[in-house]
Amino acid sequence: MSDPLPREIRCVLVPVGEARMLLPNATIAEVVTYSAPEPIEGAPHWLLGRIAWRGWRVPLVSFTQLAGTAEGDSELVVRVAVLKALGGDPRLPFIAVQTQGFPRLTTLNAELIIPTHDGKGLPDGVRAHVLVRDDVAMIPDLEWIEAHLLDLIDAGRDGAAADEMPADTPGAADTLH
Repeated sequence: MSDPLPREIRCVLVPVGEARMLLPNATIAEVVTYSAPEPIEGAPHWLLGRIAWRGWRVPLVSFTQLAGTAEGDSELVVRVAVLKALGGDPRLPFIAVQTQGFPRLTTLNAELIIPTHDGKGLPDGVRAHVLVRDDVAMIPDLEWIEAHLLDLIDAGRDGAAADEMPADTPGAADTLH
């Protein structure tokens, strides 16, 4: 007999510029202080580079640039939310997203998430626009983001592996080199 679907799920509203990203709490590995990323040559505008996190070099995504939303108040402290990748590919176990402020924990059920899509096409990397209580939020398309990051990894493996981590470094199955 299968277990029934949970009635409630613990989620986080992650501030990204003037918008919010809605994610299941289980996808967030850690929120850390922002540090300047290492640039990646030829990366799309929304991929800011790589950051070092717990022995991994994790791709840092600007969701505001990807989704085409306003950047928000530049005076706010910028942080990074490190997310667990969903695809299970050992080359991309984590993705980092630039945030402003701290994620806010909330418990939701299906009745509290109201789609607000106006019928127009959604930006790349966005699965849905929703209203969560009084907050307008976007649900990111993490599968789309992961697929594009893996395409970049595959393109980079065609000859330029000079900046991989040493084999004895945790995370030697490097992400985005």
